[in-house]
Amino acid sequence: MQRELTQKLHPDYVKASRLSSILFHIVTLLLVSGWLVFALWKDWTLVPVWIAYGILLVSFVLFTWIVPIYEFRSFSFEVFEEEIEIQSGIIFRSNILIPMVRVQHVEVGSGPIMRKYKLASVNVVTAATKHEIKGVHQQAAEELKQHIGELAKVDEQHD
Repeated sequence: MQRELTQKLHPDYVKASRLSSILFHIVTLLLVSGWLVFALWKDWTLVPVWIAYGILLVSFVLFTWIVPIYEFRSFSFEVFEEEIEIQSGIIFRSNILIPMVRVQHVEVGSGPIMRKYKLASVNVVTAATKHEIKGVHQQAAEELKQHIGELAKVDEQHD
């Protein structure tokens, strides 16, 4: 089994993940604040609002400052001639082997935040599921897509 390519998340993935988390928490903060205004207007108890603010604060710290760093450290992938290995997970580690003969197609995609940092995700699609290799530089993602596609075609010809 010859090693073709070993990679981890791009360092800018941490910034993109943090920005995404900040935007999510701003929207959630606005919703909870709207709930506060409505509760004050209706003279309801404010206990659920304060609980929501507490959960939002813990979630903000966890998903903006802690999780992106550990996700960056724990995610990696390797592309071999006959398979792709993806390792991920912070608490529960996952190690997935995808045989090239099972690869149906490969997709590259990125949302607005990922594009801001010139990052993309490579989705390796099999009959059973879709496996995501996220946080790859856009140019490297296109090259990876082509590389996996070529390896998958070569394996299919040998069947």
